[in-house]
Amino acid sequence: MRVLLVEDDHVIGSAVRDQIAAQGHGVDWAMRLDEAGAFLDVAQYDLMLLDMALPDGRGLDFLTQIRRDQNDVPVIIVTAQDQITSRIDGLNAGADDYLVKPFDLKELTARIAAVARRYNAQPTPWRGFGEIQIDPASRTVTSAGSPVDVTAREWAVLERLTRTPNATVAKPDIEDALYEFGAEVESNTVEVYVSRLRKKLGRDFIRTIRGLGYQVPAEMEN
Repeated sequence: MRVLLVEDDHVIGSAVRDQIAAQGHGVDWAMRLDEAGAFLDVAQYDLMLLDMALPDGRGLDFLTQIRRDQNDVPVIIVTAQDQITSRIDGLNAGADDYLVKPFDLKELTARIAAVARRYNAQPTPWRGFGEIQIDPASRTVTSAGSPVDVTAREWAVLERLTRTPNATVAKPDIEDALYEFGAEVESNTVEVYVSRLRKKLGRDFIRTIRGLGYQVPAEMEN
């Protein structure tokens, strides 16, 4: 996933950014609404974490405006405002979830996974590919019932490829799932992680669609 974090508190922002990155997601951090708008103009995000009080305006107004602009990025409001009316206003403006500060980072991770499942139309978190079973909620992978250890970045590639089985995922889309703005991307990074996943899950698990990208078949032979 690629996440846009909109938060002006350095301590909270750093903790949330590091937590998201540790889960293998790419994260861009904006500390002002105008900066967040600029990010949205040039990149497609899988999720936005939005504070309600920013130096240059209210997050609620920003959310209302992007929904008017037909931007349907999933949004989790993260704020110290715990009044019921504030929650209702945020949800009515188009938020998908609401998290009140202070919060446990593990709860944030669970909320992100839940919103992602809803938008990916996944009533159950499990994804099955023959003997390979993938659980995005717990970030676990098994092959023929045995656990498979994957690194955070291997997981990011795997999650992006299996999100839409049979779909060809272009290399830049996989890079977006790996890195935030400003991070250096080596030309062969995607190939390296695809190769590692093939060694762990089987040579034919990920297909190369020459000139287009990579694909995980929806049905695989056991």
